[in-house]
Amino acid sequence: MFEEFVLAASTADLSEEPRARDHADAVEFRMDLADAPRDQLASYDGELPLLVTNRASWEGGEADGLARYDALSDAVARDAVAAVDVELAALRGTHPDPAEESHATALRDAARREGVAVVASVHDFESTPEPAALVDLLADAASEGDVGKLATTATAPADALAMLEATHEATVAGHRVATMCMGEPGRHTRAVAPVYGSKIGYAPVDPAEATAPGQYPLATLRTLVDRLRGGEPGA
Repeated sequence: MFEEFVLAASTADLSEEPRARDHADAVEFRMDLADAPRDQLASYDGELPLLVTNRASWEGGEADGLARYDALSDAVARDAVAAVDVELAALRGTHPDPAEESHATALRDAARREGVAVVASVHDFESTPEPAALVDLLADAASEGDVGKLATTATAPADALAMLEATHEATVAGHRVATMCMGEPGRHTRAVAPVYGSKIGYAPVDPAEATAPGQYPLATLRTLVDRLRGGEPGA
């Protein structure tokens, strides 16, 4: 997975998967936002592979405590799950709770035993660092996972340019990355970053339930990415 660009339809309700099939390559299942996420996984019989995310509250999600790793460990053992998101701060041991690192690395090991790809993620809800710092973050994330994901907040067009530059540099250096800027000034990076090498895009199944600021509707992002990359819309 992630050899080519993957458009992930984000949802907390796996029963929405049929609505995503025409446009998405995978479903990002937001376990931290879901009702009975383990039950949903147990009964899932959809066509699209799953990227499971149980986002920690300290990284903008709603999952509290270390119990989120138990749910993710259960998830990676399921055949439908092709990838799991793990926060870079946990994998690197830079989170203040030292237990985060042991739980995160154990989850990564379990995922790799199951043939599940690991997305090592970083989210900055305040700003976008300088391009050199972005490149370093992407290299760190890519070294800890199969894909390094970086989402920052753009407050001006220059932030979007910095992210695109960093995406290109990281890709040329051989790193597999997924990048985007949150916020209106960086919204277009969700469509443009794949041109520079970003491997994952995210869009809500239901536009009214976007999981991050600035997300495009799923069908819109599919069309934009395909046209910018020279393919047929909706392909």
